[in-house]
Amino acid sequence: MQFTRPSSSVTATSTQLQFTDQSSLGAAIAQALELGLVASRDELFITSKVWCNDAHPHLVIPALKKSLRNLGLEYLDLYLIHWPISAKPAELSQIEDEDPMPTEEEQMPMDFKGVWAAMEEAQRLGLTKSIGISNFSTKKTQHMLSFATIPPAVNQVEMSPFWQQKKLRDFCKANGIVVTAFSPLGAIGTSWGANHVLESKALNEIAEARGKSVAQVCIRWVYQVGATLAVKSYNKERLKQNVQVFDWELTEDDLEKINQIPQRKQMTREEELVTATGPYKSLDDLWDGEY
Repeated sequence: MQFTRPSSSVTATSTQLQFTDQSSLGAAIAQALELGLVASRDELFITSKVWCNDAHPHLVIPALKKSLRNLGLEYLDLYLIHWPISAKPAELSQIEDEDPMPTEEEQMPMDFKGVWAAMEEAQRLGLTKSIGISNFSTKKTQHMLSFATIPPAVNQVEMSPFWQQKKLRDFCKANGIVVTAFSPLGAIGTSWGANHVLESKALNEIAEARGKSVAQVCIRWVYQVGATLAVKSYNKERLKQNVQVFDWELTEDDLEKINQIPQRKQMTREEELVTATGPYKSLDDLWDGEY
């Protein structure tokens, strides 16, 4: 793993225990700091998530501490509940897949209040600067706010011009919650992704008119409607292009054209969370009708 000197003052890194070797990432961070590629820890914004198997009141803080040990860090900048579902506790060594969705036999209803209390305690202890949620519908987010003493700082969800999440965005904005978009380009290159975003006729027309790439149009759209985003690339040139979106704007006509794109949710992996005996019997249960 290599670090190059970031072109902005803060480098955002997202890490989950199932998604990456956190020890390798921790070693890369230490090397980057040692070589001066990153001036200080303050220039990094590091996010991780508690996976379903650790989404239990008594396991949240131990899981976070384990991640910190693996990363060689004293704190995270943001810690998220990955999904609104728990799974039977299991050590990483017992989980075979790199990014496993809980099987029907493993799935359990989440103790939302208890898990969130543990997240709040993690923030109070200084293990993370902020806490949030991921893949939570408007209704589930509202439920969290009903008992939270520290409200979620972030709700990270799938969001792109093809899945605009306007209802959720409006609710989160009204309640001071930042929406972070993942897969803003359609998750191309993943097992669940597709190229319909990058091949969109409307988006290509806007990109050509603005002299930008479709990816830049999508990123600018997310930024312009008031959300933040998590983008991933291993290509240095595209990494540079991803941040070249702040000195121009989409026009009202551009925004209206994007608003007219038929909505189509891309990520289908949550279908694995819909089971006969688990907490969610349908996608409408999981997303509370926002599907």
